[in-house]
Amino acid sequence: MKNNIRRFDKLLTTDKSVLLVIDIQERILPVIHQHEIVIENTIKLIKGFRVLGLPIFHTEQYPKGLGHTVRTIQDELENNEVIQKLTFSCSGAAELFDEFQKRNLSQVVVCGVESHVCVQQTVLDLLANEFQVNVAADAVSSRRMKDYEIALSRMAKHGAEVTTSEAVLFELLNICGTDEFKQISKIVK
Repeated sequence: MKNNIRRFDKLLTTDKSVLLVIDIQERILPVIHQHEIVIENTIKLIKGFRVLGLPIFHTEQYPKGLGHTVRTIQDELENNEVIQKLTFSCSGAAELFDEFQKRNLSQVVVCGVESHVCVQQTVLDLLANEFQVNVAADAVSSRRMKDYEIALSRMAKHGAEVTTSEAVLFELLNICGTDEFKQISKIVK
């Protein structure tokens, strides 16, 4: 019997997905609402993407003024090369979007700060360039809750998939019972 069951076309797949960690830097992080949760969930995403062998990119906004990526995230990123930028949107970060296109990475999972500035402008620019964007709502934040809430709403209104870090990882897994499933299950607990 032929299987006619269709899956939702925006579910994340391992052949098209990339993680983008935006500007989780030393000098801004202390004033970010619930920054500990942002770090915790960003680390889960990084570890999960590593287990699945998926690409990870990360940026720093004007590191001379905002410092570098916080140590705990740097440690997880290991030798991942940082992309420095002056523009708020990552569209101005070297040829980052071009690199995604060259590698056929059309599903971008986004985490970082601030939700209403660098994250939002990046997400809107990614959408304008026909990428599917999944914003991990528990791995982004702003200084003020109102900015965070409005940014999530605006990004969703314009086509971003707003989700959570755990949902992202299990979506990428697709099935249970694999070695990757066992490793990621430990990461999210």
